Amino acid sequence: MSTRVTDRTATVFTLPDAALDGLGTRPFGVYIHVPFCATRCGYCDFNTYTAGELGTSASPQSWLEGLRRELDAGAAMLGRDGRTVPATETVFVGGGTPSLLGGDGLSNVLAAVRSSFGLAAGAEVTTESNPESTSPEFFEAIRGAGYTRVSLGMQSAAQHVLRVLDRTHTPGRAVAAAKEARAAGFGHVNLDMIYGTPGERDEDLDATLDAVLSAEVDHVSAYSLIVEDGTALARKVRRGELPAPDDDVLAARYERIDARLAEAGMGWYEVSNWSKPGAECRHNLGYWDGGDWWGAGPGAHSHVGGVRWWNVKHPARYADELAAGALPVADSETLTAEDRHMERVMLVLRLRTGLPLADLQPDEVAAAERVVDEGLLRRDGDRVVLTDRGRLLADGVIRDILS
Repeated sequence: MSTRVTDRTATVFTLPDAALDGLGTRPFGVYIHVPFCATRCGYCDFNTYTAGELGTSASPQSWLEGLRRELDAGAAMLGRDGRTVPATETVFVGGGTPSLLGGDGLSNVLAAVRSSFGLAAGAEVTTESNPESTSPEFFEAIRGAGYTRVSLGMQSAAQHVLRVLDRTHTPGRAVAAAKEARAAGFGHVNLDMIYGTPGERDEDLDATLDAVLSAEVDHVSAYSLIVEDGTALARKVRRGELPAPDDDVLAARYERIDARLAEAGMGWYEVSNWSKPGAECRHNLGYWDGGDWWGAGPGAHSHVGGVRWWNVKHPARYADELAAGALPVADSETLTAEDRHMERVMLVLRLRTGLPLADLQPDEVAAAERVVDEGLLRRDGDRVVLTDRGRLLADGVIRDILS
């Protein structure tokens, strides 16, 4: 098991030399968490806050001031004792709703990353956006600031499905926003889908896929609806107001999505992600391939050299701790060799490139061979790769190998 240290703040938190010594040998990225949303979606359990929930305790300005301090402190920690801080290869601004910051706000965010960690030549810079808080002027502003990729939350093209999810955008707005982003010069645009929402019909999924393909994006993320504890959706399911997602329906929807996207020239490269060749999200690949990243913002998670830590969640406390000169670290853990092995199997096996058999212990190789015989994995040289049916049961395949 990992070694955990609880209730730590920056007055005591530091990275050990062993974690820093490998910097630059692994991909390095920066994740920025924007905790603000205009409304709360019923299915969402992310660390986000509406203006009414925050009141006067925090604001985008206090968050940005804290963000600058955290990034500067992070660069100083990684550059301790004369070490070279790796230039940032990927930046991902997520949330929450980053587009609520507007073009100027997101430009300031990227400027803060540049001034602290710096950007590598050809860096991938992504921001998530809600279609309703974007415009041609917004896309032109962030493209001019240096963003190279936009990820838009579409979820569905069916109004009644969006209503169940408590999404506020109109069905056609996501496609229009994607086209505006492309017109502003973005070569890489992603649309996020959610499938399996209660009340979604086959024709609703087909309409969503038609809309996605009409937008001519080069990347699609499609996630089955998960009913998270503590959400408004979970309460409705518990009260019997909505049915829980059906596993057989989810499997059929996934196969339909995969087939339609493949026909359009987008292949899967991770179980829930499809892209045209060369349009894979490099930032997410850094997570899956065991890279390093600094996560800045309330509740953001970081990982460097086998040490993982995460920030306090509330934006007010986040800003206050940084104003007091402390990194806002809530908790941390040092991963053991066993932890790192398990995580590598869990993440890499979800990729289309598969998992090298050399990464497995002898008993795990034997288990993987049994899964091959069951038709859920296939051999590809010295690697094992999920079959089409295996993708539907990926979590179970991973458990079988690791158990």
